[in-house]
Amino acid sequence: MKSHRIAMLGTGLIADFYTKALHGQRSRDAVSVVYSRTQERGDAFARRWGIARATTSIDEAIRHPEVDVVVVALPNHLHEEAVAAAARAGKAVLCTKPLGRTAAEARRMIDEVERAGVFAGYLEDLCYTPKTLKSIESVRAGAVGDVLWVRSREAHPGPHSAWFWDEKQAGGGCIVDLGCHCIEIIRNFVGKGNRPVEVLCWKDTLVHPITAEDNAIALIRFESGAMGQFEVSWTFRGGMDLRDEVAGTRGTIWLNHFLRTGFEMFTAGAADGYIAEKAETASGWLFPVGDEVAELGYVDMFTDMFDAMEAGREPRETFRDGSIVNAVMDACFRSVETHGWAKVELDWTGGSTPRIAPTPELLDGRIVVKRELLPDGRAKLILKDPATGVCSDRVV
Repeated sequence: MKSHRIAMLGTGLIADFYTKALHGQRSRDAVSVVYSRTQERGDAFARRWGIARATTSIDEAIRHPEVDVVVVALPNHLHEEAVAAAARAGKAVLCTKPLGRTAAEARRMIDEVERAGVFAGYLEDLCYTPKTLKSIESVRAGAVGDVLWVRSREAHPGPHSAWFWDEKQAGGGCIVDLGCHCIEIIRNFVGKGNRPVEVLCWKDTLVHPITAEDNAIALIRFESGAMGQFEVSWTFRGGMDLRDEVAGTRGTIWLNHFLRTGFEMFTAGAADGYIAEKAETASGWLFPVGDEVAELGYVDMFTDMFDAMEAGREPRETFRDGSIVNAVMDACFRSVETHGWAKVELDWTGGSTPRIAPTPELLDGRIVVKRELLPDGRAKLILKDPATGVCSDRVV
């Protein structure tokens, strides 16, 4: 069985999560070299995870003779440079979310990996949470019928590193940091062949002394007529709120990934240990997470990436997916500027999706609008006359 040697570019929180997942997920892949902008941070990271080499040179990390896979866990403004360097070195490259700060950046990264012919994967962990994977499987099996509406919410007290708060480096605020997750979750449920057509977005800076947005809400209209809705915030108090809802013609799914997972604990002690990502306190009512890297999707994400690499197939999340997310986010910012719907500008190659149009049930030449079971066991039908459009009741 093949094992991979990885160059980890970055030593922040996401690099810790990635390395923990990589060293445990298949028990045969390992980080061989880590890049950090400072030797001190690089050395500390290497000691923490038992990595042989730390360097302050991106090029040295990428071109290390043992390395065959490069993981980009860097601030957003460094993604394009790192992806291009990995592609030109002929190394497989896995890039954290968002792929780029804009769709134009993402498009250039796709051009680089396609020109080099290297494997490329988009590290969108929240599309790989165990609950999400099982829910997507149910939706694709027809359990909820045609998907009509998907709501995805991510909110917490704000990111952990300074660069996130710099609009130029990050490319935006909570839309770019959190909305990228929500958009791709929504796409997985409505179908990736379902083109996002237009966006209506509100954003504002309500709490923090920054130029980027710290709260936003958006609607995304898809070709099928389905709607996506995301809510993102850097001002939510109480930890990290990760929730998704799916409504279809035949069913509904509710997902709560973090604050209500069935693990709740109260402590009156003065503990100061780590509870879970973005937890604000270590006393009172707490919501710990059993296996954080698994619950947040990192384990299944890397398993998919390496299995796809070895099988010669595309992973579930590709650079192309990342570029579509960027295009939707670009439309969000245009919508805010115009105070109206903004077209999602895409070089779309995903085919077409027919509009949702279920075949109506007929009874005595009339269209059954709704069936409802009454307390006495009879059924009440709402019927529409197709000629006049008039609706009437009938109890059967």
